[in-house]
Amino acid sequence: MTLQVLVAAVKQNARKLAVKMNLESDAIIINQDDYFNYDEFSLSDSAKVKSFTFAERGVGLSRNNALLRASGDIVLFSDEDIILGSGYHEAIVNEFNDHPKADLILFNVSVDERRATYHNSQFKRVRWYNYGRYPTYSVAARRGRLHSAGVTFSLLFGGGAPYSNGEDSLFLHDCLKKGLKIYCSPLSIGCEEYRESTWFSGYNEKFFRDRGVLYYYLYGCMAKVFALRFLFSKKRVMCREIKLWEAYDLMKQGISNP
Repeated sequence: MTLQVLVAAVKQNARKLAVKMNLESDAIIINQDDYFNYDEFSLSDSAKVKSFTFAERGVGLSRNNALLRASGDIVLFSDEDIILGSGYHEAIVNEFNDHPKADLILFNVSVDERRATYHNSQFKRVRWYNYGRYPTYSVAARRGRLHSAGVTFSLLFGGGAPYSNGEDSLFLHDCLKKGLKIYCSPLSIGCEEYRESTWFSGYNEKFFRDRGVLYYYLYGCMAKVFALRFLFSKKRVMCREIKLWEAYDLMKQGISNP
């Protein structure tokens, strides 16, 4: 099987970025800037890179543009601040070969402890109750299965979109809804180069309203219940300036007016 890394970037030099990310497989870089450009180059015989620069905004749009142009049997979604570990190519392909029933596999990526939301200690199935903690840069998938299921990324959520983060949860939600089998793997494939978030500006009114809109799409008629559960579990961190019940009201506004 062939592996292709699909990179979402903003205002980057594609050739320098490919080297920094340690790309050792084929890749597509979708770079958002203020102009249009196409470039194609090789880092090695096994690492041919196609770079597209679009005058657009929105991480979901970048991921969809990459997925539309992908040709690899396996695609690994990634970001400009991810540095892939040596041997990631072989490790990912072997994991899919060893688990033919897996449509998607979620790998470990080391991040700053302030941003850590998950750690896989064993290979196991990912279900409805635990898919929401995985970022897109942990996701590798069989490209043909994604296309057959018609799954793409939302254009409403994530950096450069109308609402804050959540495009990763919606993507995995839609994969599960379409019947795709998702597993997590204990293998580590790289690390994140820490930087300040491009979308997070504190637990303010926009944060909670946006989270309410996300929960509307994720949970439907159960959105308010899950919103309350979310706030109670995170209240010590998230509800210091805006109190819990005020935050709940803001989330309900988002749920009622998506």
